[in-house]
Amino acid sequence: QLTESGGGLVPPGGSLLLSCTGSGLSLANYTVGWFRQAPGKEREGVSCIGSDNDMTYYINSAKGRFTISKDSDKNTVYLRMADLKPGDTALYFCGARPLGPFPSTSYVRFTCTELLGDYWGRGTQVTVSS
Repeated sequence: QLTESGGGLVPPGGSLLLSCTGSGLSLANYTVGWFRQAPGKEREGVSCIGSDNDMTYYINSAKGRFTISKDSDKNTVYLRMADLKPGDTALYFCGARPLGPFPSTSYVRFTCTELLGDYWGRGTQVTVSS
């Protein structure tokens, strides 16, 4: 089971820290992604992380603004979001799939672009508005 927290209402330019905590599964053994879906738009993979903090992927609109990290001791994956824009408004949720036999950055990117996950959280709402 995955549980997200940290969403809220922030003005443009604001920051948020989202958390995805696993229970019953060790996120150290999973590729974990943050995905979002806004009303009337398709779901998209925002950022994914593999076995360590050097194996990451970001959608172009998130590069330079968002940072994903994994804390295996806390069994939690974080998404730090800065310089938020109204276009970032969406329901954010995390998904996880096993690392696979050959973890790689390509595998992490594929997880995000193909929206893959065996376990999903219910999401946390992020609203960017003045």
